[in-house]
Amino acid sequence: MKNPSIKGLAFMAIAGSLATSCDLLKDLEYTVTPNPLEMHGDSVRVKVDVTFPEKGIKKKAKAEITPMLGSVALKTVTVLGEKATGNGSVIQYKPGGKMVYEDFIAYKPEFENADLMVTGKVYKGDKEKEGQFTDTKIADATIITPFMVNKDFKVILAKDEFKRVNEKSYMAQINYDKGKSVVKPNELKDKDIVDYSNWLTAAQSNPKIAIKSINVVGYASPEGEEDKNNSLSTERADAGKKASMDLAKKAKNDKGQTEVYNLNGRGEDFEGFKRELQASTMNEDEKNLVIRVLEMQQDPKTREAEMRNMGKTFTFLDKNIFPKLRRSEIVTVYDLTGYSDEELKAVSVATPDSLNLEELLFTATLTNDLNEKLRLYNVAMKNFGSDYRTHNNVGAVLYMQNKMSEAKTHFEKANSLKDNAISKNNLAAIAGASGDRMKAKQLLGQAKGAGSEVSYNMGILNIQDGKYADAVSNFGSDNSFNKGLAQMLNGSADVAVKTIDASADKESAQGFYLKAVAAARQSNLDGIVSNLKSSIAKDGAMKAKAAKDREFLKYFENASFTGIVK
Repeated sequence: MKNPSIKGLAFMAIAGSLATSCDLLKDLEYTVTPNPLEMHGDSVRVKVDVTFPEKGIKKKAKAEITPMLGSVALKTVTVLGEKATGNGSVIQYKPGGKMVYEDFIAYKPEFENADLMVTGKVYKGDKEKEGQFTDTKIADATIITPFMVNKDFKVILAKDEFKRVNEKSYMAQINYDKGKSVVKPNELKDKDIVDYSNWLTAAQSNPKIAIKSINVVGYASPEGEEDKNNSLSTERADAGKKASMDLAKKAKNDKGQTEVYNLNGRGEDFEGFKRELQASTMNEDEKNLVIRVLEMQQDPKTREAEMRNMGKTFTFLDKNIFPKLRRSEIVTVYDLTGYSDEELKAVSVATPDSLNLEELLFTATLTNDLNEKLRLYNVAMKNFGSDYRTHNNVGAVLYMQNKMSEAKTHFEKANSLKDNAISKNNLAAIAGASGDRMKAKQLLGQAKGAGSEVSYNMGILNIQDGKYADAVSNFGSDNSFNKGLAQMLNGSADVAVKTIDASADKESAQGFYLKAVAAARQSNLDGIVSNLKSSIAKDGAMKAKAAKDREFLKYFENASFTGIVK
């Protein structure tokens, strides 16, 4: 029997003599690739090249060959001599020949430290039993390194739309007498103007308010001469600006405001007319008649004449509608800076219900304390439960706390409120963590675009399915233990070590262990010894794992290796 070698090379065994004295079958050679056997995608593939030497099988002989993996029998194959009858692979007597045996079998825990044996029976003719194989070990089993994959499926927190600085506006309105652009003193006593004056005073002392522009728009009502109304609307815009500047001066808030004013005379306000008309108490038929006149008569003089001919209807318009249109609107546009991070944290504790949804979601990102995150997301869910993000984020924190059942309920609720890729990814994480790979893959397929977490989660499933190149691709550019594992399983042990050394697992027990495995695959005894020592120092359970790990098979008798694991 030839000496075994580590993964990737063949192990060859010569079958022993038959249990009987009949020389029907002899000196078969078995080449197993790979040896030790390997588990991939929940299965173990057994591939054996069987070589029959010259005159290795008698012409009328029939052999039933059955490999055994531990106590589990694999499929039986039949080999026939050139003159034997029946179904099977025929091997010529004088030249001999070859046969390739293949089988797949679902992995069982007992395979980890099993032997691959070959046994069988030999017949001369169809019925006469002549003998049985001597059971012969032809390979070791099983490398189960893919089981090292971390099932750390990642969930996604839905993002907030928080803006520290928001553009706001404040509007006040000044009304004018018919045909006039003079601001009446009583107008400055109206509530909206008084409130505007108070706002300007408060803004002066508020460092979080920065006025960007003050837009003053003048309007005229749609009666009278059009050219005059156009000029009148411009004059009203000028008057509105002067009134605003006087208010700002009194509020001591006039610094630099001359430059921020924008004036616009809009002329006759037909849109405002329609709006006020629809909101009025006028009879619906009369409203419709007035609107038809406005829309059908393009000439301003004709239009006004038609309206005046309406009698009481025009009187109603002149008393209740037109006065509201003779105006200037003062719209102050400003940036409002919201709470600072520290203020948000303080308010979220003192009066959390005073925060809006985006503030709550953002504040939760300011802490790494999962309990505090959960508290904030629960407040958001209580006050803004119709937004899917609140349920999703509560579920994400519960998942991180390993409360899978509760997390799943919230992810399902989030997705029922809005079918979304983020919650689909998170439900996939639940399915993957519970072992339902088919469901996880289905959900991840629907979660594309939700984030890099989707690809990472698919990478875990790729390793479990034995698709290592796909896993490497899906893990992307971020260095992680799982990416290093995928690279090594894909045949790049040296690259895997670099990935681990750049990851958070650089000095973890599993990180050192994986680097020891990589060293074994590169026949680097010093690397095996140093990394295993470090791994076992971090986690004593790694000693027992290494002692039976077929990755280190060819070092099982090496004193340097046994000195660590015994």
